[in-house]
Amino acid sequence: MSYTLLKTLHVTTVVVSLFLFLWRWIYVLRHEPANRPRWMRWVPHVNDSLLFFLGLGLAWQIQQYPFVAGWLTAKLSALLLYIFLGLYVMRFAKNRHARFYGGILALSVFGYMVGVAMTKNGIWLLDLFPF
Repeated sequence: MSYTLLKTLHVTTVVVSLFLFLWRWIYVLRHEPANRPRWMRWVPHVNDSLLFFLGLGLAWQIQQYPFVAGWLTAKLSALLLYIFLGLYVMRFAKNRHARFYGGILALSVFGYMVGVAMTKNGIWLLDLFPF
């Protein structure tokens, strides 16, 4: 598969992932998370799995690997944080305030990942504040 096609599919699944997260987040802010429609339980996971595997394919094609390329390590670390924040917002947050602020944090991490992907520069938070 060509690099251009892989990148286009990856970016498309990124946009779909963002919209699916926003849709689910708004839904859980307005309703109880347990009452979500059935499709909201599996469609985002299929898209995000496809997104992850397309990202692996891109990393393989450009020969940049996590724990070797700093920007990719930062992006992968942010992805893990984004997943945990998403779990918290969608399943474990007990009230709307927690869901709201958890969603804001998740969107901030998502924005960080997009910024790292676009600049290929993963600035670690600790590098910003040397002690």
